[in-house]
Amino acid sequence: MSGMRLVDSHCHLNLPEMKADLPGVMARAADAGIEAMVVPGIDLASSRKAVEMAERWPGVYAAVGVHPHHAASWSPAVQAEIRALGQSPRVVAIGETGLDFYRDLAPRVAQVESFRSQLDLAAECALPVIVHSRSASPEVLAELETWAARSHHRNGRPPGVLHAFSGDLQGAGRAIALGFLLGVAGPVTYPKADDLRTTLSSIPCEHLMVETDAPYMAPVPHRGCRNEPAYVALVACGLATALGLDAVELASRTSGNAARLFGWKHDDTNRNLL
Repeated sequence: MSGMRLVDSHCHLNLPEMKADLPGVMARAADAGIEAMVVPGIDLASSRKAVEMAERWPGVYAAVGVHPHHAASWSPAVQAEIRALGQSPRVVAIGETGLDFYRDLAPRVAQVESFRSQLDLAAECALPVIVHSRSASPEVLAELETWAARSHHRNGRPPGVLHAFSGDLQGAGRAIALGFLLGVAGPVTYPKADDLRTTLSSIPCEHLMVETDAPYMAPVPHRGCRNEPAYVALVACGLATALGLDAVELASRTSGNAARLFGWKHDDTNRNLL
């Protein structure tokens, strides 16, 4: 993996699972060639933490938002604070938000209301949106299409990313038609993920990014263990194999896609995360 320049476009360094050895996590990320990481919030407290981390650690950027699991907590007061947090120059996105009808940890009506509000907030703040979708692809895509029709967003830049994409080619095409990127995570390395690899093999690289979703979904050979940003190199290699590309080229191109989405210069990210 020598020579790879990488971005972890989605990692939850702000969660308790990462706290005990965070300096080690950051050191291993730097050793693996990680030049930038995006840390999304899942609720108000973790959004505050993401901003604190981004303002402390070079190469770390924040996203602020409320995950669908916590959608019942969404309120005008929470929206106002998320909007205020979004004014930090280290905040590069709203999210993660979206719909999760697999676990249904919040009422679906609350999820939809929270998702719609955060989509509008992203447009208001001229920030991309990080979208979570699980067992809700038709509903998520319908919401994004409705939002795109009513919202002039981002001056031609991508409006957001479907993180940890696991959908089919039709869903990918609908998202790409709206300008969205697709985030690829650890499952691209799983032995039984042939359908996902086949779908990704038909998608041009300019629409893709790599991520870990740490501490979740660790790639092979670390599956079942706590994930961390250094393992995004394994994701990149798995995706490169699926696309038939050289891994170094894949890393560079997906890192450029992240820079285009999140608004930093591809050649100006911090090379030393410590």
